[in-house]
Amino acid sequence: MNEIGKFLVIFGFIIILLGFLLTFAGKIPLIGKLPGDIVIERKNFILYFPLGTSILLSIIITLLFYLIGKK
Repeated sequence: MNEIGKFLVIFGFIIILLGFLLTFAGKIPLIGKLPGDIVIERKNFILYFPLGTSILLSIIITLLFYLIGKK
């Protein structure tokens, strides 16, 4: 049960961080404007795919899980 509790606390912390990130994403300078982010603008259509940002966040989250799991 101890492992499940630890996992839920970490997962909740990550959800809170993602919530803050989504709330303040427009005010963070590099989020969403990294090289590799794809933006296609047409007359009545905008496609935004943050590939570079997704890769960066994936690396950061992987490192966090690695450091937490190392204990």
